[in-house]
Amino acid sequence: MSKITVLIVDDHSIVRAGIRTYLETQSDLEVVGEAASGKEAVQLAAELVPDVILMDLIMPEMDGVEATQRVRQISPRTQVIVLTSFHEDTHIFPAIKAGALSYLLKDVSAEELGEAIRAAARGEAVLHPQVAARLVKEMRGTPAEKPNPYTALTEREQEVLKCIAQGMSNAEIAAHLVVSEKTVKGHVSNILSKLHLADRTQAAIYAWKEGLIRKE
Repeated sequence: MSKITVLIVDDHSIVRAGIRTYLETQSDLEVVGEAASGKEAVQLAAELVPDVILMDLIMPEMDGVEATQRVRQISPRTQVIVLTSFHEDTHIFPAIKAGALSYLLKDVSAEELGEAIRAAARGEAVLHPQVAARLVKEMRGTPAEKPNPYTALTEREQEVLKCIAQGMSNAEIAAHLVVSEKTVKGHVSNILSKLHLADRTQAAIYAWKEGLIRKE
């Protein structure tokens, strides 16, 4: 059983170190990276395709709300847990609208944080009970964004899609692009999500129909 990969994002190194220390004691969790800004978080999310990101909100260069929005565009399979000291509506609503799955405060216990990460990996949200009802009301009626499917793919995902269309397995794609097979699986998951496709066969058909692959 593969571990749940986690990226820790916080501009305070002591906070990152504290979280990492606890998570490294959990046999089913793996910290794959740390970021000190939203900008760095987006870069690492595209590179590492983590299962879960612990995202601070107030950071230099790019705040957690914008970073969450960009992460969700780049890597839809990656779930974002906001971990912050702020509990005001002005912070909560934008973060959830940006795509954060869960919203926790930094007084959360280590055990609760671990369980929230495991829940996020299953696609289950963890919210403070007092804000959950208000979030549901706030989100009602908000139209869903309709991104251009193909242009939403990163350059790397476009490469992976072309490899899929050529009939390559994940292992073959990993060898071709010199990345791990788990990373390839993450890219494939993102491609299917962004293109609203059910499986890699449909992805291959999509690539041929769109002229991304041409017969010799």
